[in-house]
Amino acid sequence: MIDTKKVAAVIPVRLESKKFPDKALVDIEGKPLIWHVWNCVGKAKCVEETIIATDSDKIRSAVEGWGGKAVMTSSGCRCGTERIAEILRDLRAEYILNIQADMPFMEPGLIDDLVKEWQPERWEAATPVYKINSAEELWDPNLVKVVRAKDEGALYFSRTTIPYMRDIPKDKWLENNAFWGHVGIYAYRHDALEIYKSHSESTLEKMEKLEQLRILEAGLHIQAIETQYHPLSVNSPEDMEKVRLVLQGENGNNIQ
Repeated sequence: MIDTKKVAAVIPVRLESKKFPDKALVDIEGKPLIWHVWNCVGKAKCVEETIIATDSDKIRSAVEGWGGKAVMTSSGCRCGTERIAEILRDLRAEYILNIQADMPFMEPGLIDDLVKEWQPERWEAATPVYKINSAEELWDPNLVKVVRAKDEGALYFSRTTIPYMRDIPKDKWLENNAFWGHVGIYAYRHDALEIYKSHSESTLEKMEKLEQLRILEAGLHIQAIETQYHPLSVNSPEDMEKVRLVLQGENGNNIQ
């Protein structure tokens, strides 16, 4: 059982985005998107401290304006985990959560379940996965797929549809196999981030643009924990229509 007093959540944020400039500050019911993420994380029972790591003075100013804690990083970080690794010396927590900054309606239970089910003595890291149930998700390169072993170990993450079913028509794949989608949250042991920090961007990471592949290529292990939650991620201006549906009463854990 993890001592929750030793758990810190870090939300890495960069303001510059080609797809959606200033996304983290886009207004949702009078509050910036990043506030909603921060607020959800703060409701998780397992989190002792929540920190926003950013290279943006605008983000820092906004966070401090509502009473949150922001830590500045360099602008050279290529992914969220690199941003967290950069402030690692300032984190006294034994277990560190990496929460993506684009999930404004995330259920706190997603975080609590991840920490509860994680076995850090066996797995250096953990992340939530859910069963894909639609062809749209199955073939969407923006939805990362996971190959999961029987012992819950993550064998590989990819933007393509994996595993490939050679002898079955593609429109029958979902009927004949469980495919796993990835949710953008990671739990790390402190020492795992030290190892991550010592490795440069890996070959597979460069190809897929998936930061978690550096963990696997470094020889570390990720526990892929099944969850019922797969919250809406805001990746483009078009996704704000989905936000509108949530605000009208739809379930933010089902709209993709």
